[in-house]
Amino acid sequence: METISRLSTFLESARDLTLDASSAARSFRSSTSRPLDRTQVKKLLDSRNEREVLDGLRRVISMMYRSQKTLPFFSSVVKNVASANLEIKKLVYIYLLHHAEQEPDLALLSINTIQKSLSDTNPQVRALALRTMSGIRVPVISQIVSLAIKKGAGDMSPYVRRAAALAIPKCYRLDPSQLPQLLDYLTTLLGDKQYYVAGAAVMAFLEICPERIDLIHKHYRGLVKKIVDMDEWSQLATLRMLTVYARKCFPRRTRTLRNQDAPADLQEFYGEGERQENEGEQVVVLDPDLELFLSSIKPLLQSRNSAVVVAVTRCYANLGTADYIKLAIGPLIALLRGPQDTQQIALYNIVSICLPRPAEFVKYASHFLIRATDSPPVWELKLELLTLIFPHSPPHVKSLILNELEHFSQGSDKTLVREAVRAIGRCAQADPSASARCLRLLLSQISSLDGTLAAESLTVIRQLIQQEPTAHTATVIRLAKNLDSATDAQARATIIWLVGEFSGLNGEDNIAADVLRILLKDFASESEVAKHQIVLLGAKVYLHHLNRQAEIAKEGDSEQATQPPPLDTDHPVVRLWDYVLLLVRYDTSYDLRDRARLYKALLNVPQLATLMLLAPKPAPQAPSPSETRKGFTLGSAALVLAGGGGVHGLRGYEPLPEWVEAGHEPDPSLRASDIPTAEYGVRRAVPAAESLDSAVQAKPGRTNGLGEKVGGKTLDDWLAEGDDGDEENESGETEEEEESSEEEEDDEDEEEESEEDEEDDEEEEESGDEGEQDKLVASSR
Repeated sequence: METISRLSTFLESARDLTLDASSAARSFRSSTSRPLDRTQVKKLLDSRNEREVLDGLRRVISMMYRSQKTLPFFSSVVKNVASANLEIKKLVYIYLLHHAEQEPDLALLSINTIQKSLSDTNPQVRALALRTMSGIRVPVISQIVSLAIKKGAGDMSPYVRRAAALAIPKCYRLDPSQLPQLLDYLTTLLGDKQYYVAGAAVMAFLEICPERIDLIHKHYRGLVKKIVDMDEWSQLATLRMLTVYARKCFPRRTRTLRNQDAPADLQEFYGEGERQENEGEQVVVLDPDLELFLSSIKPLLQSRNSAVVVAVTRCYANLGTADYIKLAIGPLIALLRGPQDTQQIALYNIVSICLPRPAEFVKYASHFLIRATDSPPVWELKLELLTLIFPHSPPHVKSLILNELEHFSQGSDKTLVREAVRAIGRCAQADPSASARCLRLLLSQISSLDGTLAAESLTVIRQLIQQEPTAHTATVIRLAKNLDSATDAQARATIIWLVGEFSGLNGEDNIAADVLRILLKDFASESEVAKHQIVLLGAKVYLHHLNRQAEIAKEGDSEQATQPPPLDTDHPVVRLWDYVLLLVRYDTSYDLRDRARLYKALLNVPQLATLMLLAPKPAPQAPSPSETRKGFTLGSAALVLAGGGGVHGLRGYEPLPEWVEAGHEPDPSLRASDIPTAEYGVRRAVPAAESLDSAVQAKPGRTNGLGEKVGGKTLDDWLAEGDDGDEENESGETEEEEESSEEEEDDEDEEEESEEDEEDDEEEEESGDEGEQDKLVASSR
């Protein structure tokens, strides 16, 4: 008979497996074939067979995600919420969350069933019911949701407690008046011993009350210790919250170094002169709790999530010292091995760190070399990094960087050519010792057939010449000789402007008048930009001639110094200026004609014309493009989107608060949490050795059978003594010990009775909560 029963069991199992396989095959065929009509789907939902109901729910969810109308199935779907099948429950809950706002009355009918699931033996069912109840966005059930969160916050399963923490922001958005109760639950969950519950509580804290840092004081050290074990998104939330907390609770203190502050071994190793160099240096002194936080997040630099690495770097940059920032540079550079989008975001953060401390990135110069697969935003940031580290690099690295820039300045991509030439100019401005090589490199590009390359090279050359004009007279002459080969309009205009700036040197021996004469021969065929500079060159040459004539008249006759000198109309410079005015009078550009009339009227008063046309120009500066991004928080969207475009901040961007002033910080004793938190009604299992030791030490006046006091002995001492104290009394008990044992038994009986009373009280409270929830449901109906 036993064999027959076994065979029947196997046959039933095989039958179930066959039905499951056929159902799976049928669902696969049906998914590839034409979908069923609504009548057939509703028939599946109303079936008593769980497989057919599951098939119908899958079809409804599939229709829902294809944006088809599934609201007519609401009543047929929701009535399956009481099913014992977990898969059916999950699909019904998904459907309910999607359509509860459109049918609030029907959704309320399912609240009682969902509420009963909060007491299910399966923690997954309890968490799913709590998540569904908090996701039904019907304001009438806000109090029921609050009670469900209260029950979930005290649940035995950490999975349910995590669901309760994630439900707190949903309940707050549903009814903000529930905030006081939610804060009580949140305070409890922040101190949870499970790291994934505490991480969810931190995310809820940032959403509903990010300014209530008083709730964090007693949980600060616990969160710092748990952060390494949290999931990546909880780590990001905790790092952001603790960064703000550190700014508001730990003042920035500094200390001045003295000779006696240095360790003795360092004083013996270094000479006296080197010790004097460090004397008077300001050193940042970190708070012990802040140092605990910075040390605890150090392992997160090896995280697989790039956002976590950037968040740790943000903490070190905004809270730590230079030593901590050095630790984060290597992991930040390692992010460049990721995909293109990750590289771009990582480069924005690398540039922000590199701007104040470029010398620390020199050894990573090879990581900033441009690859053929790099996108334009990536190679722009890499060129910026190369120019930032250029002044601090050794000679072989400088040569490598200049060779890299020269190669890309001769490429076919006009945008890359322009940025490479500008990068060469920034290198020359940052390092005067390399400016000569950079200038030679740029001068070799002005005769290029590529107009973009020639124009950008001349723009950078002009900036370099203006920084030290007297040392580049020969360079201007060389540029003037290349006017015939310069075909780009902007390049010709730049050369003409430079010739005009140097038209006052060497008096009559200047080449400016001769360059003007050559340009006027083909004035009609010049571009409008070049014509503007030719007219300006003519005005400057004529003005210098008037000033020289005035100086000669002053030297010759001091009595006639107040009278204007007679104008020599036959002088070549005067005739050139008249010819310029004649050519411009018949030009088609009204802007050019207006400029010529302005210069003519201005030159009637040479003193005013000198102030206007010959005023010294400040040397132009070419700062790094990311200078506008200074001050934005690392890892923020504003750092990527707002800085380069000149928009100072985006909506929702919140900068870090300033450091709290010394003396206004909270009391450090608030962060002391010596009392262990209870584990939601779970009694701690006390080892036998610990209970015996505490019992013995609680009554130090007790004696053993020999009359010796045993107050300071532990279990190990008793075991080490063996049977030495039991020779006279083999039973091992004296009358006093018998009395104490009887007292302990009485105490144990009282504890058992108190535990039974507590269990009865808990059952009464649960029944009371359920009664309150039933009343709320009835009122909502």
